[in-house]
Amino acid sequence: MKITKVLLTAGILLGMLAVPSCNDDDDKSYVYFPNALVTVKKSSSDKVYFQLDDSTTLLPINITTHPYGSKEVRALVNYDEVNDPHQGFDKAVKVNWMDSIRTKSMAPNLGERNNEVYGNDPVEIVKDWVTVAEDGYLTLRFRTLWSGGVTHYVNLISTNNPENPYEVEFRHNANGDINGRFGDGLVAFKLDSLPDTQGETVKLRLKWKAFNSDKSIEFDYRTNAATPASSDVAAQRSVIPLQ
Repeated sequence: MKITKVLLTAGILLGMLAVPSCNDDDDKSYVYFPNALVTVKKSSSDKVYFQLDDSTTLLPINITTHPYGSKEVRALVNYDEVNDPHQGFDKAVKVNWMDSIRTKSMAPNLGERNNEVYGNDPVEIVKDWVTVAEDGYLTLRFRTLWSGGVTHYVNLISTNNPENPYEVEFRHNANGDINGRFGDGLVAFKLDSLPDTQGETVKLRLKWKAFNSDKSIEFDYRTNAATPASSDVAAQRSVIPLQ
C-alpha cells in the first residue's frame, strides 16, 4: 500500500494574503499571489484546460503541453483573462504561474488497523478559500506541529458509516514529530470512490482529530459528471516541499 509523504513547512501564506486591487497598470504585485484553485485536465481533443469550479472551464493560451504528464492535478494558479478565442471553453486566460498541489486518491478504510497504518495525530483544518469541495475533489489546508525535516503522512478514508456514505475522515501520521512550531500543508483528495450523487447536492461530512477534541465540518458536494475525468491521479509537488 502506497502512502503519500508530505514534508511540512511553516508560515505558508495561502488565504492570509488577499490579491490586491490594481488601479495602477504598472503595479504587478498581484501576480505573486494565487487567484484561483483549479484542476488541470486534458480534453478529448488533447487540449490542456483548467476546471475552475463545478461549471467553469478555462483555456490557458500559453500552455499547450500538459505539464503533469496528462494526469489530473489540483493546482494554484495566477492568471489574467484575455480576449483570445476560447475554443468551446468558458474563458481564455494567460497563466502567469502555476504550482501543483499534492493530489491523491482516497485510501481504504482498514478498520482496526487505521491507527497503525494511517496514524491518529492531531491537526487543525484551516477555514480558507482553498479548503473546498469542488470538481470531484476535497482540497484541504491543514495545520499541525512540526520540527522541520520530518516526513508527515496524510490520508483521507471513508468512515464506512452505513447511515452516511458521504462521511470521510482525515488521517495524519506525524511520524513521531509532535513538537515544534505550527506549519501548514495543502492536499487534494479525489472523491471518485464515494457513491455517485446522481446529480444531487449532498452534505459531505469531514471528520478529524483536532488538538483539543474531535471535530467535523460539512461541505456541499456533487459528483462531477460534466467534465472529462482521468483514472490517473498524480501525486505532484505543492507549494510546500514534498517527497
